[in-house]
This record gives sequence, C-alpha cells and structure tokens, in this order.
Amino acid sequence: MDPVNHTPAYDLLVRGGRLVDGRQVTHADLAVLDGRIAAVLDPGTRAEARETVDARGLYVLPGLIDSHVHFRTPGLTGKEEWANGSRAAVAGAVTTVIDMPNTRPATFTPADAHAKHALIEGNSLVDYRFHAGVNPDDVSLLEDFTPREATSAKAFLTGHHTAPHVLRDPARLDGLFRLAAAKNLRLLFHAEDDDVFALLDQWQGEPPSYRSYEAHRPRSGGIVAVAKLIELARRHGTDVHVLHVSSKEEADLLAAAGAAGIPITFEVTGHHLSFTTDDTLRLGPRIRLSPAIREQADQDRLWQAVIRGEVACVGSDHAPHALTDKALPAPDAPPGLPGVQELFPALLTGLRRRLPGGDAEQALKIAVRVMAEGPARLFGLEGRKGALTEGHDADLALVSADTNWWLRADEAQAKVGWSAYEGWTFTGRVEQTLRRGRSVYARRADGTAVFGRPDGRWLEAHTPVLAGVDR
Repeated sequence: MDPVNHTPAYDLLVRGGRLVDGRQVTHADLAVLDGRIAAVLDPGTRAEARETVDARGLYVLPGLIDSHVHFRTPGLTGKEEWANGSRAAVAGAVTTVIDMPNTRPATFTPADAHAKHALIEGNSLVDYRFHAGVNPDDVSLLEDFTPREATSAKAFLTGHHTAPHVLRDPARLDGLFRLAAAKNLRLLFHAEDDDVFALLDQWQGEPPSYRSYEAHRPRSGGIVAVAKLIELARRHGTDVHVLHVSSKEEADLLAAAGAAGIPITFEVTGHHLSFTTDDTLRLGPRIRLSPAIREQADQDRLWQAVIRGEVACVGSDHAPHALTDKALPAPDAPPGLPGVQELFPALLTGLRRRLPGGDAEQALKIAVRVMAEGPARLFGLEGRKGALTEGHDADLALVSADTNWWLRADEAQAKVGWSAYEGWTFTGRVEQTLRRGRSVYARRADGTAVFGRPDGRWLEAHTPVLAGVDR
C-alpha cells in the first residue's frame, strides 16, 4: 500500500473509555465516520483514524437530550439567546434540546416553527427539535403539524409571566385529547389547575414575601390537574407527558396510573431535585419557580421515582431571567432559572449521595436512562440519538466521574450570567462534549472552555410509538 495515498478508515477514534448505557458499563473503543458511530471496537483493536481522543480514565456517555428548555427565541432574547443557551447545554453534556413553545410569537403553527428555525440556524452548538404550542383559542391549529415540525404539543393549565396562553375551557381540553389521539401527538402539560389558584388568590391575595410564594401556589393545584389528566388519558387513550412534577402526591398518582397501563408519563426537573422550601431563606427569588419548590419529603419522593425508574425523563426547564427581574417584589418576580448546564452534574451528584456506596456506575446508568434513552424514545429520536450503538449520531460526553468541583459565576454560560448553583460542590465533571463526532465543548486544564462550531441542526424525527395507540 502506498503510504502517501493511504486514507484512514475512520474520522475519529475514541480510545480507552468506559461506555455507559442504561443497563451496563463496558470497556470499548468507538469509531466514528461521517458523524455517526461506525463501530464499537474491543479495547485496543487496531484501527486508523484522522483524529484520536484519549478517553482513558473517563466514562463515555451518549450525548444527553434535554427535552425541556426555554431558549427564548423568538421575542424574549433579552433573557436568553440560542448561542448562550447552547453553550450552557454542551458544557453540561447535552447535545440535543427540545425547545418549548411559549415564545413571542408562540409556536402555534408549522410556519412559526420554520420561522423559529430560521433564527436559530447557524447559532446553535446543539441539535434541536421543537414542541408545538396549544393555542387555547383554537386547538385545531395542531392539525397542520407534521412530524417534521413537532411530534408533541404543550398546553398550560395555568399561567405565569411568560406563559399567558392558558387552556381553561374543559370542552376544548377534551377536544384537544381527541385531536391528539387522532394525530398521534404526545400532549405535554404544565399541570396545575388555574381554577384552584384563582380561588386561593381571591381568598388570600398576593404573596407578601418570597417565602410565602409556595403557599400561594400549593401542591393542591398540581394534584387536581394531574387527576384530571389521568382520567382524560384513560378515556381517550391519548399519550400524556406531565412536566416538572413537584409533589409526592403527584408522583404517586402518576406512577400508579402508569402501572395501571394508562398512557401517561412524567418528568422531574433538576431544580425540584436540588432545592426545597428551606433554601428560599437563602436564595430568595432565584429559586422562585412554577411549579413552586416543595418540601423535603416531596424531593425525597422525586429522587425515589428517578431511582426506581418511574420517571420517564429528567429535564432542566432552563428558563433564565435577569437578576433585576428576579429581584422584583414578590408578586411580580417571574418564575424560572438557568439550568441546562447544571442539570447533569446536579443529577449525578444527587444520585451518588443517595445510592448505596455512592455507586458511580449505577448513577451514570440512571442518568443515561432519564437523559438520553428516555427522551429519545418519547420524542421520536430513537435510532439516531441517545445511545452508543452503530448508526447513531456520534454524540458523546466524556465524564470524570469522581472529580469534585464547584461552579463559579464566571463559568455560567447562560446569557443572564448567574446560577442558583453557584458555590455548589459537584461530583462528576464533563471534560469534553462531541456532537456528530466534532468537539463542541472541551475543558482546558485551567478550567476555561473551548467551544466548537455552531452548526447544530433542526432534526428530523419519526412519529414515536405511542402507548395509547392500538397497533
């Protein structure tokens, strides 16, 4: 063979790492060609590539999927921009995001989705999808969506500062379930009952302090809404996914419904796993959220749901606001915080603290189940994202599982420049993130970051197999 004209078989080899999926950890090398995993090789298998990544001493995870972000494009870019949000994502091992529809304008039509993509293209380090939005005045707008634009649609059953479009009419809600069942759309819900909150507001007025906010947006709103959604899912056979579950009662109801064969799944967020009402005394409006932060017993139940496998996925609900907005008086301070960068380290750290012996590999396997395999399955990305198998996109996260570190304010990549996790000590650090075989984030020895090219793609998706569909 002429060595001058010899072409390596692969573009990239990842050597010496321990590959993690939801069931096992294996020592293997990965070969990448044309942005996809071309082969999983026995360690040290002779092969050639244009580039080699040394993963010795590191775990290699599939690039994670955050199915719940608010990157604020279009119309709310004073709070976040896609370039900043995607930098935060890859710094936290996330290579794919699914963006929520409550922007300005909202993503109520396929044309809205295409216009949104036009603004994002060329500015994203991550690949991306969109959730459609449910227009409470005309739910039939969802008829026009195809899997190209969205395989899921989100409705708000109560509102807040950046969520003005609230579906209150029971007849329209019932019609939404019929339409979604016919179109094989998964329905996502901010599941808190607006009538419950309106009644309480009429009785007790506005919250006088940040500390009293939880009492003004109590668990009863979520419990009532979840009970209604379970009954609608049972009646219509429509697949439902409940977002940011915050209380132990909701978790119990949803776990029981899933076990009974009702087509309903649920998500928990990093912040409900990380903070309790006691933290409000220290962090104040930084952790004002919707749904509100709950008690320690609620957080314990949510962690239990993650570890038991009752939770379908864990999302960040990355929803930044400027600190000047967060510091407004209690009735006016908007809910939400940055979270996509912090989600994986917070999840991994929390799991290590709760699993027997702080088992790193078990924690990593659970993280892959709820942040890669679960969202890929729910949102039509199976076969392309969420796994380290041949033919999948070469989205990889290299993690040093036992490294202790703390988050500094100057490391926060969100546009607003702050994090509720500043000063936290995490166990497990992302050293490098690759999307489709190219490095999009690498941590230098001095702690600074090197980012790659912002050429993330609007992904095609297939219609996921829905539990409520008779096939």
